[in-house]
Amino acid sequence: MRFARSAAVLAALVFSTTAHAAPAAAAPADRVTLPVRDALAQLPLRTEDRTGYERTKFRLWVDADKDGCNTRAEVLKAEAVIAPAQGPRCALSGGEWYSPYDDRYILGRGGVDIDHLVPLAEAWDSGAFAWTAKEREAYANDLGDDRALIAVSAASNRSKADQDPSTWLPPTTGYRCQYVTDWVADKMRWGLSIDTAERAALTDVLSRCPNVPVAVTPAR
Repeated sequence: MRFARSAAVLAALVFSTTAHAAPAAAAPADRVTLPVRDALAQLPLRTEDRTGYERTKFRLWVDADKDGCNTRAEVLKAEAVIAPAQGPRCALSGGEWYSPYDDRYILGRGGVDIDHLVPLAEAWDSGAFAWTAKEREAYANDLGDDRALIAVSAASNRSKADQDPSTWLPPTTGYRCQYVTDWVADKMRWGLSIDTAERAALTDVLSRCPNVPVAVTPAR
């Protein structure tokens, strides 16, 4: 499992798209592959505006494939280092997860959060304010690209909150190249913009990282 590896190994990987078990809610488009710095250069630059944002405008944790497990459970199952036991109505117990943000292993799902790599509020600021409710639901439950939703420690997720890379980066420095590369890929996938401070932070981190190719299937 990708997140079960050490931070040092993660930093050396070539980052590519693989999918969780459930399909994306949006119809797929043609796949695009670019070096990450070129992908960053193509992201539109706009001033962000949080006017009108409410978390409830993004419907969370749906069961898109009707298998009894919602989005949160699907990510927990997909990213477990040691698989949890699954009971009736997809009740999960036990299991172990690796949190790449702070290089920790976590026993039991109680200490694990599912992080939206690009937070919901940041997505709103960057273009989701203009989306339909269905598009926002698809974003909030994106299982079509395993960079979008990540099982991490609750502590690191709450430290990050709704910040972008200009004000928050993972404490594990060896993971930062993957983090910002995935951030660029996720914004590219959803056609989201970046602001000036965000672009400067991404450019700075990526200047010290391999210019790896990122493969993205646009979600809208």
